[in-house]
Order: sequence, then structure tokens, then C-alpha cells
Amino acid sequence: MPTALPEPQVLAHTKRRLFPDDGEDGYAVADTQFATDRWLEDRPVPAEVREALAPFNHVRVGSGYPDLVGVRTLDTDLLSVDRFGDPPLVAVEAKGYAGGTVDVERGIVQAHDRLGEANVAFVAAPAEAVTNTNRTLARDLNVGVLAVEPEGAVEPLEPARVVGNRTTTEVGAIRFQASAQGVTDRSFGLNHPKNYLGYAVAVHADGDTAALVDEHVVGAVADARRGAAFLGLIEETPRGPGLTGLGHEVVRFATRHEGSTAATLERFEDWQGSGRRFCDLDPAWGQLARRVVYDYPATELLITELQTMHTDGVGDPTLVDLVGWLHEHHPTFTIELFVRGSDDARERVLTTDGDLRERALHDGSVYHSPTVFQLKAMLYHAGLLAERGAEPSNLDPTADSWRLRDPLDPR
Repeated sequence: MPTALPEPQVLAHTKRRLFPDDGEDGYAVADTQFATDRWLEDRPVPAEVREALAPFNHVRVGSGYPDLVGVRTLDTDLLSVDRFGDPPLVAVEAKGYAGGTVDVERGIVQAHDRLGEANVAFVAAPAEAVTNTNRTLARDLNVGVLAVEPEGAVEPLEPARVVGNRTTTEVGAIRFQASAQGVTDRSFGLNHPKNYLGYAVAVHADGDTAALVDEHVVGAVADARRGAAFLGLIEETPRGPGLTGLGHEVVRFATRHEGSTAATLERFEDWQGSGRRFCDLDPAWGQLARRVVYDYPATELLITELQTMHTDGVGDPTLVDLVGWLHEHHPTFTIELFVRGSDDARERVLTTDGDLRERALHDGSVYHSPTVFQLKAMLYHAGLLAERGAEPSNLDPTADSWRLRDPLDPR
């Protein structure tokens, strides 16, 4: 046997090829079975391999769980078409040596099953294990074939064909993370929605946007800009930040309510440092903030499930209660939204089968700050939640309340 590339190594090389760390938008997770320091019990998994594969999640695509799933615009040599509109959802099945032959055929069949929900599917295997018969089968099933060399080179022997797909909540969670609104390490840095609304107003006002934000809204201008993008208020253009349709609506409201963008910015300056709940400080602006925050993709799912919990008798759920409940119904989305993808947080929270380790949820350090602090605080200021958020370093998940401010009682 010329090489003995095990599955984790095959997958790590493949992830580096399909999802390089080059600053381009994209996101991918490896299955939780790879969040282990030993493969097949007796084979150590090098730390650099686990680091390359992280973050981990257990994402159902089709009838199973691919070894790797992500969203990114792929190089043209990997696809059988030159152009594809939105970045495709990519599923990968990896096969490697485990003491015998490499079952590439099984990987092709598994990859084909993923095309029910993925746009692109690949099988990745050691180069010398791929036969002409494998390549013919893959072509017939619209599956791409990636030949992996021991030193890390990954060559597309068969390009993948892009297909349509149906969207589910689980697959949608990965698309969400890869989008401009994904809750990643780049997400919300400020915990008050007024800072993001104010940024949108400053974009439309006369003068330098950054200077206006710094003077009238908040000194953390970069965080305000990033959060305004996550909330869908602005979008990047060749000339800098521009307003989206929702952003234009914020400006229309501001000029109607305050008289002009200049007057609005003066009002925002008066609010700097205020600790009052925004919807109480100015009910009209609070209602606008509520609409904007509710339009954020994660909010509706959270509020809907919290209402369901209330209806089922869990009226004042803790963070541990909420994450446990959500994981039963939306496992992929729950992990992506609440658990950090860095360090070893997901390995501590999830078993290799993707189940929750409930005790790990009691440790505030495993949680994603932009969700449990910034997003929760915005839901509080918008009048959706009864209590504001807390930094993970000060968080007691067993006492952190996620009670709705105005739950609906069962009819």
C-alpha cells in the first residue's frame, strides 16, 4: 500500500482545498465524529488535523450526516459549470485507509444522497485508491471526485455538477453562518440596537459617515458598521457602505419622526450612555428596533421556540433549558448560534454522535458572546425579552433567564 492516509487526514486536506483561509466569505463544519484525538480507537489524530477540521457540528443533509458541509464559491476547476449564482452548499464524504481497502464506491453513493439538499457533492479519497470504475459511477451520479495526495495536494479527477436543492432548517443554519448575517466571531460587537440604527442614519446624512457615528452615536464605529450589516441595514458597495431597503426604511422613519437626519443624530447623541431599555426610552424608536431585530434570521426562531416553551409550561427558561430545548428541534442551528466554534468548546458540548453533554452547558465559557450577550441585550432593548444579556465570563447559564417580556398565554 503506497500510502495510508486515514479519513481525518483526507478530510483536512480537502477542507483546506475547498475552504481555504483566504479572507473570502464562506463557512464549513466537519462532523462531530472527527472531534476526537484518536481515530478508530488506536490511531492518534494530530492536533493540526483537528485544528484544520474545526469547528464541528452534526448536520443532517439528505438521509445522513456528511463528513464536511459548508457554503463557499468554489474554484471553477472543481465544477462542471463556469458560473453559479449564490455560493453553493457543499457536502463532502471522505474515505481513507483503516487497515484494508478504501471503499470509494460507498463514499460516492453517500455523496449522491446529499444532493437532495446540497448543491454540490464530492467524495474525497487517497489518489491511488480511486479507480476508473469509481470515476464513471461518480459522473453518472453527478458527484465530484477529489484525489488526495499524502503531502496535501487535492486534484479534482471529476468535477461536480451543480444541482438545485430544497432548504431545511439544518442546512439553512450553515447557509446562515456563511452569509453576511452569520453569528461568527465577526458578528455583533455592541449590545444596543440604537448603535446600528444610528449607523444607517449616518450613511444617509451629509458628511463623513464614520465621523458622524463617532460624534453622535458611538465611538466603536467599526462595530457599529459590522452590526448594521448583520442586521441587514447596510451593504458593502464599491463606494463604501450603502443602505439596503430596510436601511432606507430606517432613514424614512428617522426623518419623519425627528424632522431630518441631522436632528436624528443629535437625538442619538443625547442617548449616549443611557442604560434605560430602548423601547421605554422612546417607544416609537423602540418599535422600529423591534421590527429590525425581529427581521434578523435568528430572532424569529428564538422567539417562536420561547413562546412554545411558555405554552408547554416552561415560562422562565434558563440558558441551559433553552439550549437543551432548541437542540431537540433545531440541533445544527442551536450549536451554530450558541456555542463557540473556536478552541474546544464544541468538543466539550457535543459527543462524537452530535448529542449534547448537558453538564458542559453549565460553563459560561462555552457560549458565543455575540448571542448570549449582544443579541440577547438587543432583544431586551427591543422589548422581546425580559432580561438583558451577560458576558460569558460573568454568565451563570443555570440562572440566566430567557423569559419573554410579553408571552402569550394559551387560548
